[in-house]
Amino acid sequence: MPRAIHAIIGSDAEHFLQGLITTDIAGLDKGLLYAALLTPQGKYIADFFLLRHGGSVLVDVDAEIAPTLVQRLNMYKLRSDVRISESDVQVFRGTGPAPDGALADPRHPAMGWRLYGTRSGDDGTDWEAIRVAHCIPETGIELTPDSFVLEAGLDRLGGVDFRKGCYVGQEVTARMRHKTKLRKGLGTVSIDGDAAPGTPITSSDEKQAGTLCTRSGDRAIAYLRFDRAGPNMHAGDATVHYIRPE
Repeated sequence: MPRAIHAIIGSDAEHFLQGLITTDIAGLDKGLLYAALLTPQGKYIADFFLLRHGGSVLVDVDAEIAPTLVQRLNMYKLRSDVRISESDVQVFRGTGPAPDGALADPRHPAMGWRLYGTRSGDDGTDWEAIRVAHCIPETGIELTPDSFVLEAGLDRLGGVDFRKGCYVGQEVTARMRHKTKLRKGLGTVSIDGDAAPGTPITSSDEKQAGTLCTRSGDRAIAYLRFDRAGPNMHAGDATVHYIRPE
């Protein structure tokens, strides 16, 4: 999907971000950082990558939601020494031998690397197959407005740090982790038959159990009610089996 790169410049840039994002800005010392911005109610607004570049912090975000993210960041600026502007830096990604200057995708080793410079696009990798194999959500598909990042598994992908200080939506996110067992969320399913993304999933006793999201071959990412997820579910005429994580 097309990406938009914005530069956050100013003496308060990293301190400003630290009070907003779901991960610890100190992670920039190690390279690329994966993070999200939430509403005060703990719901998803955007997920993105951050990196230091030429005295600024670059934000690498899906182009479709970039205006929403920039608008929300500007809302929080107040009197901070922070300026947000579009950057001419582009991102190229791949899974083959990493070129000089490439940064490892922090979500999962299988997601390869991202190179920031003058080139955009990718090396032709089947990203959907990798995402499905490792249950990695995608902006605008599994990650949608009003979803919760723990249900999407961003904590498993390094996108949520429970040891950092306060950030927007932290209270709800921490409560979900410490006080409740997730009843809903993303999971991997196997599929026998034809069923397109968006098809509702019903349990073996015909109760609503979830929705198919991204499919690759005979497997898919699905949003599930875990108390109803199991073997012999159905999505249209297809048979669906929940693959429980080890």
